[in-house]
Amino acid sequence: MGWAAEEFKDLDLGDARRTRRLIKLVDDLSAQPTGSIPVACGGWAETKAAYRLLDNPATDWREILEVHTQQTIKRMQGQPVVLCVQDTTEADFTSQPGIAGLGRLSYDAQHGMFAHPTLAMTPSGLVLGATDCWMWARKPKGQPDIKESIRWVEGYTIVADLAETVPGSRLVYITDREGDIRAVMNTAAERDYPADYLIRSKHNRKTSMGDKLWDRVGGGEAEGELEFTMPAAPDRPARLVRQTLYRERVTLPVRKGAPVVTVTAILAREENPPVGEEPIEWKLLTNRTAETLEDIVQLIDWYRRRWLIEILFRIWKSGCKIESLQLGSMERLERALVIYLIIAWRILSLVTWGRDWGANESVGRVPL
Repeated sequence: MGWAAEEFKDLDLGDARRTRRLIKLVDDLSAQPTGSIPVACGGWAETKAAYRLLDNPATDWREILEVHTQQTIKRMQGQPVVLCVQDTTEADFTSQPGIAGLGRLSYDAQHGMFAHPTLAMTPSGLVLGATDCWMWARKPKGQPDIKESIRWVEGYTIVADLAETVPGSRLVYITDREGDIRAVMNTAAERDYPADYLIRSKHNRKTSMGDKLWDRVGGGEAEGELEFTMPAAPDRPARLVRQTLYRERVTLPVRKGAPVVTVTAILAREENPPVGEEPIEWKLLTNRTAETLEDIVQLIDWYRRRWLIEILFRIWKSGCKIESLQLGSMERLERALVIYLIIAWRILSLVTWGRDWGANESVGRVPL
């Protein structure tokens, strides 16, 4: 039995032939992820059947993703901690202006859609699967549009709901700076923290004492240091990073009708970067208390796992070449994109399976 048959064994698209076709299409595309659909299918009859499947309204992309999510939940079982990382990426189809239903991207001249998945992984870096995905296109300027920031609040809500299905695991919702929204923290407090959160902050909020949060944290006594190797990226080589760590437990200003929110604020600041290098600085907010240096270092290590979703996006767009898909509507694209998202997870899971991530873990040190 191939991996697709095992992953989608509980899938029911309402027609056995359609379900079998979906499983075969996943197998074909995963065998040649860089090839076009016709190349991967290997013949006109198979290609025609694949396009017919993607064009069929009865092929609900949410059902496909839900079956994968249920398998992801099974892989979570027995994991003491599961990191649930969210981020947004653009799918740019500017070169294909004829696709119906798409909208403007970050620049008005661009044409495409957005995707916002949640990727579950262990603290050691084993990628378990996707648990949900937002997909949307912006409307033309001047027309009412969705409030995009709500995806972060709903993202936490979904993770919190998911936590109830894996009671033996502690789920940690992790976001980059776009997720620094008070409503996320309010939602967690209102629900009594069924899942933790770890948010990279972009706002220098006031505390309940009236001072600025990050001025207060950075002006305190350092808790210690850590060092780690920052992995290479397309725009920079790998290099050693040494950060000084600051930590403060603070209460945010009380808002009418909202719960009291107390957070641990962690500042990890590279105070002496190499000449010519931008300092690496992270400002993190979490509901966890982080009483010791080891606790602080652990949270930073968990945040550093966030880069795996960037690799997922790279596989999805460059490895699977999703922006080269020649499909006539956003609805067809959504079906194809979810299939390729699961294939990208599969490729990433094979990369992370059995890898010794511990070799590059942070090393905390008490200051001299």
